[in-house]
Amino acid sequence: MDHQPRPGVRPKKSQRDRLIRLAAAHPDWALGFADEVWWSRVAPPAVRAWTATGQPLRLVERAVATGERKALACYGLLLGTGAAATAPALWLLFVDGRPVSGVTTAYLAWCCAKLAAVGKTALLLVWDNASWHVSREVGDWIAAHNRRVKAGEAAVRIVVCPLPVKSPWLNPIEPKWTHGKRRVVEPARLLTTDELETRVYDALGADHAAHLTMPQHAA
Repeated sequence: MDHQPRPGVRPKKSQRDRLIRLAAAHPDWALGFADEVWWSRVAPPAVRAWTATGQPLRLVERAVATGERKALACYGLLLGTGAAATAPALWLLFVDGRPVSGVTTAYLAWCCAKLAAVGKTALLLVWDNASWHVSREVGDWIAAHNRRVKAGEAAVRIVVCPLPVKSPWLNPIEPKWTHGKRRVVEPARLLTTDELETRVYDALGADHAAHLTMPQHAA
């Protein structure tokens, strides 16, 4: 039986669970679950709500003016076991554009700087196999970053744990997105981009931060 192929979910889940145990045993390490999400201004989320009999609640999909943004993208890192108690549980950064490799490395650098500020020495990073996670640019950046840590030029080493394909249940940040979209929905009017962003930060209990910008070559 050992020669037969086996599904990859169990070994990768075991790797994730091992990182969780390692983070719990090392108070100077941080366990982070990362993901990206789009927040739509026009498409209503899947919700259920009580209404009077015969009076269904309807969320109408709205239109935006030409040139306006229909949706906002943001990066998120959910800090798990081993993160500083004084640090926010969820770190968000919105993107002036879309998730790409160059934006991903900027987000990782931002997270490492924040972790270094609270005394962390390692980020055990759990995320999926999105193209901007597994790209050569991101892999090379992480390798170069870890070399700088070894040389004493940076403080927080990054250890990546990729999740199996199509296994969102293994990433606890996913329910944050689902419930957040239901909390920020506005049935009466179209939210501005600033209003939507503010609602997202408030709904998820995250601190406001400056936007990430798209690199020139990815625009």
